[in-house]
Amino acid sequence: MSACAFLPCPGITRGQKFKLWDVTYNSVALELKIDKLVYGGEGLARLPANEQGRGKAVFLPLVLEGERVDCTLIEQKPGYARGGVQRIVEPSRHRMQPVCPYFGRCGGCHYQHSNYEHQLEIKAAILKESLRRIAKLDLARNLEVHRSAPWNYRNRTRLRVQTAPQFALGYNRLGSCQLEPVEQCPISSALINRAISASWTLGRGALSEAAVREIEFFADAADSRLLLEIYVHGRGNNQAIAVAERIRSALPEVSGVSLFPAPQPSAVSTEHRAALATSGARALEYSLGALKYRVSAGSFFQSNRHLTAELVEIVTAGRSGGTAMDLYAGVGLFSTPLAARFEQVIAVESSPECFADLQHNLPKNGKPTMRTVESYLTTAPRDGGADLIVVDPPRGGLGQRIAARLSTFRAPRLVYVSCDPATLARDLIPLLGAGYQVERAHLVDLFPQTFHIESVLHLVKQ
Repeated sequence: MSACAFLPCPGITRGQKFKLWDVTYNSVALELKIDKLVYGGEGLARLPANEQGRGKAVFLPLVLEGERVDCTLIEQKPGYARGGVQRIVEPSRHRMQPVCPYFGRCGGCHYQHSNYEHQLEIKAAILKESLRRIAKLDLARNLEVHRSAPWNYRNRTRLRVQTAPQFALGYNRLGSCQLEPVEQCPISSALINRAISASWTLGRGALSEAAVREIEFFADAADSRLLLEIYVHGRGNNQAIAVAERIRSALPEVSGVSLFPAPQPSAVSTEHRAALATSGARALEYSLGALKYRVSAGSFFQSNRHLTAELVEIVTAGRSGGTAMDLYAGVGLFSTPLAARFEQVIAVESSPECFADLQHNLPKNGKPTMRTVESYLTTAPRDGGADLIVVDPPRGGLGQRIAARLSTFRAPRLVYVSCDPATLARDLIPLLGAGYQVERAHLVDLFPQTFHIESVLHLVKQ
């Protein structure tokens, strides 16, 4: 393979002063070897050792383990530095030509320059290292890896909208908050790509006149029906409703369009707010084999249309008993099948949108509770007789208080579904200290081409 060139900042030459993200740096030319990849998609290299000992860590994008690269240092911090790759001197045997024409500029994907088998190896190594370093848990021989179709897997895609000085639809650029316009997305489903194309056509007319800030496309399991969420700013509701009607007319697969207020830059909550208006259907039915879920606009649902059914099976298969507890239940992804195997299922969810769907999806032996998990656990009896506890927290994990409280419960089994290896490892510390042991561990690759890692750990109490 010939040497490859990657210029995150086009036009930069060695030794030149340049501006990146509104900060001016002096570029310093170096040749470095990539030691490993880290969570977040970057490669870790080290500056030459000095009198203080081991050289400072340098983080570089779009590289692979073992590669030698020509790079420039573009940011120096007391404990680390960041660099930009000028040239791949010695490429990895796993390096390949990216499929997407936007890769390297678009911030949506991080690993398209690696073949898919190696992507799984990267993620498994990162997960194992995080658990070993933080939780002192060794999964060297106990990790089952579940692969996905690597392309067109997303059933949910959210894009930013720019209306001036000209219309554009896209993602954030890699390492930036600036918009990178995209007219296709190879990791999104075929129907979503048709919707993106139709939105570009409409956008050069109707959308450019509306106060639209973001559009989210959500496709059903068959990739035949769509819900759209349009996020609007200020008082652009009437224009946006008109846009919604035009989208539905142009795309017969669109079952409904709901308008939501655009999130504020300072907002910290990830929960959706109430819809401002809806045109057409407010929800889709999402089928996972015999399981049917109502998923409304504003509700969370897993975004890999190929692996979600397998994820449900990994979490719930072979479990039965008197009481199961599903914390962060969402629309009932795990609660619904568990209700067929347990006498009762307690499902805890705080989002009003998800909770309404949860109530609809649960059978009669399901007991939905609209509270935060922390609030629920403060009053739940530790010896309440739960045979199984399932937790599927957001990226921030359980947190110290919830993890500590769960460690005092007497449930013989606990299943932790995680989307962040560092917060998973942190939360495991009190659980392992309380006598839980890992029986089985799974890496479920819900997000090919990206650095995101989904894992499922089955814990048993000794």
